[in-house]
Formats: sequence, structure tokens, C-alpha cells
Amino acid sequence: MRIALLTYRGNMFCGGQGIYTAALAKGLHELGHEVHVISGPPLPELAPGIPLHVIPNEMFFALPLAKALPKHAPFRALWPGNLWELGLTRFGVFPEMTAFGLRLLVRWGELQRRHRFDVVLDNQSLSWGLLALQATGVPVVGVVHHPLHIDRLADFEIDPRFRRKWKRTLYFPLFMQEAVVPRLARVLTVSHASAREIERYFRVPQQDVAVVYNGTDAETFRPLPRAHETDLIFVGRTEDRKKGIPYLLEALARTPENVTLKIVDGRIPADGLVPRKIRELGLEKRVVLLERLLTVEELVEQYSTARIALVPSFFEGFGFPASEAMACGLPVIATAGGALPEVVGTNGEAGRVVPFRDPDALAAAITELCSLPREQVAELGRAARKRVLSVFSWREAASRTADVLAEAVRAHRRPR
Repeated sequence: MRIALLTYRGNMFCGGQGIYTAALAKGLHELGHEVHVISGPPLPELAPGIPLHVIPNEMFFALPLAKALPKHAPFRALWPGNLWELGLTRFGVFPEMTAFGLRLLVRWGELQRRHRFDVVLDNQSLSWGLLALQATGVPVVGVVHHPLHIDRLADFEIDPRFRRKWKRTLYFPLFMQEAVVPRLARVLTVSHASAREIERYFRVPQQDVAVVYNGTDAETFRPLPRAHETDLIFVGRTEDRKKGIPYLLEALARTPENVTLKIVDGRIPADGLVPRKIRELGLEKRVVLLERLLTVEELVEQYSTARIALVPSFFEGFGFPASEAMACGLPVIATAGGALPEVVGTNGEAGRVVPFRDPDALAAAITELCSLPREQVAELGRAARKRVLSVFSWREAASRTADVLAEAVRAHRRPR
């Protein structure tokens, strides 16, 4: 098949969608399919042989007005498509997904004439442009890692003020995605937990949603011989409210004082949630912040400095921090947030799963594992890596995704 793989942001440091794009494209390519990645910035790093087509984006949302209209190019916002995007960002709207779909539509005729794609696989942009693109005669399969409604709920829980709720409602393109998802040729997701939420928010029955687990690169993410510097490690965006960082810090405050935590996040604001919570709970001597962006190899090294990984999320559509930590030989203490029980397992062999929003339960699990002999913790870590190797393979993910795409193509070509 000739596959157009779309992602409105492709860099792996933008989150799981960037990892998904690069790894899945590589897996499909290795299976013999012709894969073209069509991405907005920041761009993915792709395996050799995979073409990249860039859909430009000024990324106005992240820029103050002075930088959006710099003195050396004050009229760039007046180019077609830029002015409305700049205007929306000033009201707190995040138009990047919508803009990606519309700009892609402008380019689509040229791309399709040159490459004759059989199918489009959209990685979570779920933009209006997909419906117009599908109307040109190419089936579109949409990947929904999880509905963005869940991100909004997590924000509401942390800050229930009406002004905050109004701002976050403007921010997320929920109406667009609610309209687009049920109209796509096929919907694919990465866990059964996400499939349930897709039915809830997008009205697509679970039996019509294809579930294909993500893979994990167990050659890159692997145990390294390095001295332990901390008991616990958390890797993730701490300002993302659904990651559960307030509950994690509250739980840490209820554990013995010798238990230490390292937080790995290259984008912690000086006045952000983590610094405020650490001061509030008096945890300055127990928490180390690693506040710089890491290469993948550096991240693997950091996992190896800890004994146990923590993933206390409100919801995860899959949970790369959990599977990557497991591949590095760490047991994981996770909350029952979305797909995390599917990743970690519920039999206790690879870690512990506790209720979310429950600092006491999280503290009890931390205290239990930290009090175990080191060899017993290491055995849990070995079981965690074994689970990754047996269940979460990118080759298997690519093969099953290819089956879903092939079925969408066959269904599209059947006489009506």
C-alpha cells in the first residue's frame, strides 16, 4: 500500500504522537509499504527511505505578539491562512490542528497526483480538512490516542474556577473532533480504555474501533549498569494536568523521609505547579528536578538512575513513560488511569496499579516497594521488561495497523 501518514506535530519531544509517528512509519516501511509522512513543525526524525512532506506552520500560539509580528517581517501574518490563526490564538484558541488540515488540503491535489496514495492514516489531528480530503476518494483512518475531552476534565479538576474552565473550553477543538471522528472511514486507537472513551465522546461503538497497542523500542530502552541516585523517577510534562503530579507530590509527603524522587521535565516553569507544590509540602530536600530536554540515550540513562518509576496519570491513552520505564527494567507504580492497567498489568508481577486521585493509595504502594529488598525490586523490573518484550512490539503494531488500513481500502473499493 501507499500510505500517507499525517501528524500535525511530529517531533518526539511533543509527546507520544511524535514517538508514534516515527516508530510506526518505520515499522510499516519495513513491512514493505510505501509510507510518506506529512507533518507540521516541529518535524519528526524518520528512518532512511521514508519521505517527509512539510506543512508549514508559524506556531503563533506559542509566540507573544511582538515575536508573531517581528520588525524584520511584520506582514507575515497577512499571508493567506495566517491572519485568522493569529487572531484565534489571541483569544486562547489552539488552532494548530485545524490549520494543519486546511493547509494540507491546499497541497493534497499535488501530493496525490504525484504519489497516488491508497489510504490516509491521520495521527490525532482529526481536522475538518480530513473530511474534504476523504471526499476526493481516498479513505481516511483516524488514530485517536484519547479524546481531548479528558485533558479538559483534568484541567477542570485542578482548577475549577469558571474563568479557567472557559479558557480551556476555548482552547480544545472538541466540536471539530466530535464532528469529524464518526465520519472517517475507520477509527483506530491504542488501548481498550481509549476505545471506551471514544464511544463515550465521539459516539463510535467500541466494536467499530480497531485497538492496536503501541510498541516500545526495547533495543533503545534497556537496563544500563548505573548506580541508583534516587528511589523514584517521574518522566513527563508536569504542567499537563492529566499527568497527576499534584497527587504524586502529596503521596511522596506521606512516605518515609528517606524516599527520594527525581522529576524529568525540560519545561518546568519557575512559577509552575511543581515548584509551588514542592514548597507547599516542604519537599525541597527530597525532590530533584532535571530541567533540560534530553536525548533518548540520556533519558535511558536517567531511568537507570532510579529503582522504581511512577506514572500517576488521571488518564493515559497508552502511556509511553510506563512502557519505556518497564523496558529499562524498572517496576512501575501506576494509577488506574485509562490504559495504564493494560500496560503495567494488574497481577502485580511488573509493579503496582492503584486508584487515581488517591494519594494515600499511591503512598502505600511507594512505601511497600521502597521497603522491599533490592533484589526483589530488581526481579519486578525484570518481569516488567519481559512483559514489554512479549506484548508491546512495534513490528506487531505496524502489522496490525496495516491490516486495519488494508480493510479500509477494501471497504472503500467495494461496490455500493
